[in-house]
Amino acid sequence: MDAVQSSDSSSGARRRSNPGIGIVTAADSRERSLGQLHVYDGEGKGKSQAALGVVLRTIGLGICEQRRTRVLLLRFLKGPGRAYDEDAAIEALQQGFPHLIDQVRTGRADYFNADEATKFDQQEAQRGWDIARGAIASALYSVVVLDELNPVLDLGLLDINDVVKTLSARPDGMEIIVTGRAAPQPLIQIADLHSEMRAHRRIEPKDDSLLPFPSPGGIEIYTGEGKGKSTSALGKGLQAIGRGISQDKSHRVLILQWLKGGNGYTEDAAIAALRESYPHLVDHLRSGRDAIVWRGQQEPIDYVEAERAWEIARAAIASGLYKTVILDELNPTVDLELLPVEPIVQALVRKPSETEVIITGRCKHPPAYFDLANIHSEMVCHKHYAEQGVDLKRGVDY
Repeated sequence: MDAVQSSDSSSGARRRSNPGIGIVTAADSRERSLGQLHVYDGEGKGKSQAALGVVLRTIGLGICEQRRTRVLLLRFLKGPGRAYDEDAAIEALQQGFPHLIDQVRTGRADYFNADEATKFDQQEAQRGWDIARGAIASALYSVVVLDELNPVLDLGLLDINDVVKTLSARPDGMEIIVTGRAAPQPLIQIADLHSEMRAHRRIEPKDDSLLPFPSPGGIEIYTGEGKGKSTSALGKGLQAIGRGISQDKSHRVLILQWLKGGNGYTEDAAIAALRESYPHLVDHLRSGRDAIVWRGQQEPIDYVEAERAWEIARAAIASGLYKTVILDELNPTVDLELLPVEPIVQALVRKPSETEVIITGRCKHPPAYFDLANIHSEMVCHKHYAEQGVDLKRGVDY
């Protein structure tokens, strides 16, 4: 990405996507009130994580501005028979802010194909959809997340025409996020945003001596022009915090963000709330100016801020104290030549095996550490409301 803009707290600026130049500002008065339909699909990882990231931001908006904002997280094919990492963190947020989030899980937890679908599966899908349809009609929610609705439709468990009709008639101010592999074409046609998570497979040579450096595992990279990179990382952070709450009290999480100085990011309030309840589990730091960083117009402070955050990241990774380290927008920081690549490669090669590192951001020229990733998901933009001049929305996009 050529430029990144942070929210400008002094002027009340907000962020608006522009595919040509990255992210630019938009005045408060231009922030959209019209809700959009977001569809995340594809074979790559990050779809449900992106939905969780939106949940985190929406809750954060409600905490920091006391807005009338409420989110419904409706999770298909994720019945109560199985535990998920993020459950504990979501429950903690529900306990602290019950007026901001509702969660419903439907279906059975195990995988099945269309031939294995039972009457129970159809009943559970319909139960979830009836709840969703009622929630949409009620207009009580600012955000409705329909996690894994795509595979439910692909399995033929719901009437696609009914779904399309309901989503098309949603209240004007309601955002709806739909996730899961293989979104049906009728749904894609009515979507305002369609971001495909495309998986890049690491090819391991038969002779290990041909590797430029060994892969330590536990490295995930989210890149590409489409929406969902930082949002997926936030969802990953929510999962990791939940894992620490429910399973392993030593599972500490560090969220480090480059090129995002200043205030105004809605997720901060939700992360701060989790930190207040579980101070030993999560640390969060932003770095950079509260301004766009243009290629060719870097200022000395940009290098200082980038290096400051990297020194913290390097020490955190090497220490083994953190089980999950999120390096948000590290890719464009390297692409803008604010940081050298080699120290990052060496830190990742030498990281403790139990430490998971998540790296995000666009970049024109993939740096060498991409070869280390065991998971590389590229967000491919097929459709984005920004291309139609629609501004990003606080509590959803940032």
